[in-house]
Amino acid sequence: MTPRVMIVEDEEPLTLLLRYNLEAEGYAVEAVARGDEAETRLREWTPDLILLDWMLPGLSGIELCRRLRTRPETERLPIIMLTARGEEAERVRGLATGADDYVVKPFSVPELVARVRALLRRAKPEHVATVLKAGDIELDRQSHRVHRQSREIHLGPTEFKLLEFLMQSAGRVFSREQLLDGVWGHDVYIDERTVDVHVGRLRKAINRGRQLDPIRTVRGAGYSFDETFARTQ
Repeated sequence: MTPRVMIVEDEEPLTLLLRYNLEAEGYAVEAVARGDEAETRLREWTPDLILLDWMLPGLSGIELCRRLRTRPETERLPIIMLTARGEEAERVRGLATGADDYVVKPFSVPELVARVRALLRRAKPEHVATVLKAGDIELDRQSHRVHRQSREIHLGPTEFKLLEFLMQSAGRVFSREQLLDGVWGHDVYIDERTVDVHVGRLRKAINRGRQLDPIRTVRGAGYSFDETFARTQ
């Protein structure tokens, strides 16, 4: 089952960034810009998790959170609060109102996606795959181990994250800039050629002899994990 995430956020650029990264992770995403509209929508459709901004037009995020916790159908719905309020008292208030987690803006998108995954794993473990498989490659997110056939592949932390990012969106072509944002984070300023270096290291680690290379270079565009790889083994 595809996990469903609702973004309730009135900053359009942030909404687009979150939607892009969550959809790349494999989630079905719906976005709403007003608190009152979100409340109405949530009476018709219940997601598996909500990213909820504190300050919203129509109805504040903190009030919406409070109301959701009074309804039987949403009292256990995972909620991550997004806010510019970093003071301890405000964090305590948000958690006391019923939020499961609290992220202060500006934040690292990869870290937020990791928090979404962790919260869903606890709340709805059936929705989060801990093992990604394609062809003869198996990546275990919990143990941070990768195997190809019977051989364990030893990857550095960056190569592991790069392989995970590509495998979870097989067939999708990512530019170097998109890979930098998704793997390193948008707050890290490094040259795009760094991506080529790590892709080269990853290829060297996972490919031996005549084994098929699952990483496809798309000239002028970037890289992707070959969506046909799982069917060629």
